[in-house]
Amino acid sequence: QVQLVESGGGLVQAGGSLRLSCTASLNGFSIRGMGWYRQAPGKQREWVAAISHFGLTNYADSVKGRFSISREDAKKMVYLQMNSLKPEDTAIYYCNAVKDWNTRSAYDYWGQGTQVTVSS
Repeated sequence: QVQLVESGGGLVQAGGSLRLSCTASLNGFSIRGMGWYRQAPGKQREWVAAISHFGLTNYADSVKGRFSISREDAKKMVYLQMNSLKPEDTAIYYCNAVKDWNTRSAYDYWGQGTQVTVSS
């Protein structure tokens, strides 16, 4: 049974920082690529950042240089450090396993997400 639990969201002013956490109860966590995704109101869910099982990271252009993804395999956790936040970062943030590293597509199981709201 797959369980993804995200936390750490909140309300922050533009320019501020937040650190999101994800606990991922899924088989083979240490050999899976993991990613963060987000969905803004009225928009489709989009990929934000990914980290391979050996630590290679990749970021969407919109967050490159501001966000940092990391993982802690012993605890089956994934983190997203978000700095210099902008109002356009406002969204519900989700973590998931990366099904296809080339397309950053995720599996069809999602947690409840964590809300990030950035005020201007």
